[in-house]
Amino acid sequence: MAESRENWGTKLGLILAMAGNAIGLGNFWRFPYQAASNGGGAFMLPYFAALLVLGIPIMYVEWMQGRFGGKHGHGTLGCTVYLQSKDAMGDGFAAIIGAVAGMLVFSVTTLVNAYYNHIIGWTLGYTYLSLTGGYMDKAKSSADVFVHYIQTPGLSFMFWIIALALLCYALSRGVQKGIEAWARFMMPLLYVLGFILIIRALTLGSPANPDWSPLKGLDYLWSPRWSDLKWTSALAAAGQIFFTLSLGMGIIQNYASYLKPDDDIVLSATTTVFLNEFAEVILGGSIAIPIAYTFLGMDGIKSGVGLSFIALPNVFRMMPGGGIFGAFWFLVLFFAGFTSAIAMYNYLIALLEEDLNVPRKTGAILVFLLYILVGLPVGLEPALTKTADLAFLTELDNWVGSYLLVIMGLLEVIVVGWLFGSKRSLEEMNRGSYWKISEAFFNVMIKWVTPLAAAILLIFSTKDYIKAGYFKIIPSFVEKTPILVPWVQGARVLLLFILILGFTEAYVTIKRKYGKAQAGQSAKA
Repeated sequence: MAESRENWGTKLGLILAMAGNAIGLGNFWRFPYQAASNGGGAFMLPYFAALLVLGIPIMYVEWMQGRFGGKHGHGTLGCTVYLQSKDAMGDGFAAIIGAVAGMLVFSVTTLVNAYYNHIIGWTLGYTYLSLTGGYMDKAKSSADVFVHYIQTPGLSFMFWIIALALLCYALSRGVQKGIEAWARFMMPLLYVLGFILIIRALTLGSPANPDWSPLKGLDYLWSPRWSDLKWTSALAAAGQIFFTLSLGMGIIQNYASYLKPDDDIVLSATTTVFLNEFAEVILGGSIAIPIAYTFLGMDGIKSGVGLSFIALPNVFRMMPGGGIFGAFWFLVLFFAGFTSAIAMYNYLIALLEEDLNVPRKTGAILVFLLYILVGLPVGLEPALTKTADLAFLTELDNWVGSYLLVIMGLLEVIVVGWLFGSKRSLEEMNRGSYWKISEAFFNVMIKWVTPLAAAILLIFSTKDYIKAGYFKIIPSFVEKTPILVPWVQGARVLLLFILILGFTEAYVTIKRKYGKAQAGQSAKA
């Protein structure tokens, strides 16, 4: 019988926390330049197709796995996957599958936050710089200001530590007083600030160039440019769906594990998707691009990953009231990033609580120290190499922030669709649900279409990675900068260590919790 676990206090708190988990930096920072550089309006066709065949089905799967795991006392994925696989595969193979799932999720929640927390620190730091005029001096380019920021540990580390300390404090207070309370504060404020920025963005006029205006920026973003739509655009769209919905990370399952047995997961999962897509497509697509286009034209949109920290600060210092609106923008990014990071942080606390019996407050401090340890190279690299290439961050993001998510998503739908089976999966999904998942939807989508789509995405992503040189001993992106090679190799060593540690921890936990029961059953037989 599962031990008593904390539950969400209110349905609204759950929805806001889940939406905060999904709504992250990818909605406001990654989505605009992905859409603009991959066909604009044409990009939205594969984007919504990926949402339908990958995003929504996997979201239902993860909510179901989470509530199922919580019923058995598990907020982490290794034991949950084991329980859902053992009848079809036997205890031995199921333990291995569960350990692989635990390994992948442990690696993602540990290493994504290793660099994600730094970016959250940047957003907090740039909020401060916006209010104090730190990047308003036009004698310095906004690129030079950003490079100086990340190459100055005293500055960048201060805001990184502040962000981590806030996460530690929030998580030490538990589900209702911590996660739920912060989500109820941050998420409504994020939407309010987002709407203020949209109104300001759409009323800018054409101050820099008669041909540059907010509406023309929106037109550039949303008008289909069919010549730019290629297979790589479809891959980018599918990858964005995984990234934006936080799929394949185990954190949706972790949050769903705190549900009550008859809580509606179908409606809740659907609402989470809607809130995330509203934030991404409406808010994310209507703030950064119109502002950047109005002052910088096409060069602003093409700024890519530098859009938020280089292009937009350059805009804010040309804009009336730019310091205030700049602070609003970076607060939106901070709230979005913080509510996603809090979910990854909580996964590791749940692992310590449930597998090692570590009290929550102690676990929050231990995870704080872990994130300091694994995040140090991300912060030290720019200062020590005197570059802004961030090779350590890039290498981690290539694997744990993209590739492993797809592998995990594929594993989840195979476990639920084929190993746990349609009868038990549908019963678990539909328990307490106002809307019911039909058997036809399950058998067509979750058993066939979704795993096939995930497999195709994984195959072509692998081909792209090979073509880009990511599988080489010295990846192509650092071949011409030898000073960065040790940082890439260091990221790989850390990734390998975390994978081994994650597999070992999950496997030992499964065997400790369920090995005796297996042995007892064998003796009776």
